[in-house]
Amino acid sequence: MNDIGMVVIGRNEGLRLVRCLKSVPDGIPVVYVDSGSTDGSVAAARGLGAEVVELDMSVPFTAARARNAGADRLTEMPAAARVEFVQFIDGDCELVPGWLDAAYAKLSDDARLAVVAGRLRERFPEASIYNRLCDLEWDTAVGPTDACGGIAVVRLEAFREVGGFRPTLIAGEEPELCARMRASGWRLERLPTEMALHDAAMTRFRHWWARAVRAGYAYTEVSALLRDGPTPIWRREVRAIRVWGALLPLAIILSVIFAGWWGLVLVALYPLLALKTYRFARRRWSTRDAALYAGFCVLAKFPQARGQWRYLWGRIVRRPSKIIEYKTPAAAPVGGQP
Repeated sequence: MNDIGMVVIGRNEGLRLVRCLKSVPDGIPVVYVDSGSTDGSVAAARGLGAEVVELDMSVPFTAARARNAGADRLTEMPAAARVEFVQFIDGDCELVPGWLDAAYAKLSDDARLAVVAGRLRERFPEASIYNRLCDLEWDTAVGPTDACGGIAVVRLEAFREVGGFRPTLIAGEEPELCARMRASGWRLERLPTEMALHDAAMTRFRHWWARAVRAGYAYTEVSALLRDGPTPIWRREVRAIRVWGALLPLAIILSVIFAGWWGLVLVALYPLLALKTYRFARRRWSTRDAALYAGFCVLAKFPQARGQWRYLWGRIVRRPSKIIEYKTPAAAPVGGQP
């Protein structure tokens, strides 16, 4: 597989980064892009044979900017002269053996296929309900798709043709890239193959809340960017966030003010939404998982509305938001015990 290279991004991932780099098959050129780690990640990556790019942190950081920098460095490496495909991965993930073979075979058979992704799984789904929610979220349909996440194999030709990731996006950069690829005639596919393990490390409600705020911001910003283009996305999601996370709560408050406690009858709309989501989710998952998913889908409308407002307010005051982080730092620095 001399045609595949790897770009890893991370900051203070500790032993998670070591696991990630050790999961790369021998002979594949690897670039690790670091964004200001203080836990020895840079030295560990170099020790494991990765080419290291240390981002200038005086410039606002985004994962999109880091991935672009990694792809640029990869194409400059003599060892990567034949690379046609890039596996993008985060430092908190670990490749599953056999995945790159499956991705390479699929991309090699179809010259207009720009991106392939597989099944991403949470490493510790039972550690918290928030980790479990991540695992459910990533259990998506296989076959042709409109978008992928940050863990995927990308054809360099398509990546360069559309100009790579949009570096200013603080979230949602992958679906935005995929939309531009589709507008240029490229296709994407999700394979029924295990791709990677992910260590979400979400153990607190505040972690989940921050992640949902980021999602609301991403939905709104990317939808606005692509609104007038040939491949608009997330219009329905943006409307749903606005209605369920902002307008309905406002309507409930006004109803209580002007109609008394009878105004609370509108609150019943939320259980109805949860029931509708549950019935959909029950087709795929157990009763427990479907209920968990449905309940948090409804609850997420509130932090997502906050993220939506954060984006809109930034537009008003002409001050874009900084990156919204939710992760827990690695439990041990590089060099500790797994």
